[in-house]
Amino acid sequence: MNKIEHIGIAVKNLEATNALFEKLLGVPNYKIEDVLSEGVKTSFFKAGPNKIELLEASNENSPIAKFIEKKGEGIHHIAFAVDDIVAEIERLKKEGFIVLNETPKKGADNKLVAFVHPKSANGVLVELCQEIKD
Repeated sequence: MNKIEHIGIAVKNLEATNALFEKLLGVPNYKIEDVLSEGVKTSFFKAGPNKIELLEASNENSPIAKFIEKKGEGIHHIAFAVDDIVAEIERLKKEGFIVLNETPKKGADNKLVAFVHPKSANGVLVELCQEIKD
């Protein structure tokens, strides 16, 4: 894993939270994107070299809706940038981690993504991200 790619935060109201984070970070978001496969609407902020992803459920069956119902708003996942997501999935499986996606899928912000189950990472949902090269 190369670096923390972003920190994902589950929110109830993306518009209100965008305004809050714009004040907090002193910069506007740079992208809003719907990820239909996950049932979320995302908003990305950059603060120096760091990125924050805000996630709002776009339907009641979304993993984000279920997360907020169970735990409330807050940090949902930590994403790490990787060079070869397929190799990283295999490496983590061999190390005993529960990987939720055997095959990477298209995520937000032009990334291939896969997730590591929080039960195998001390309660932290870990996202692997690889930049999609055209």
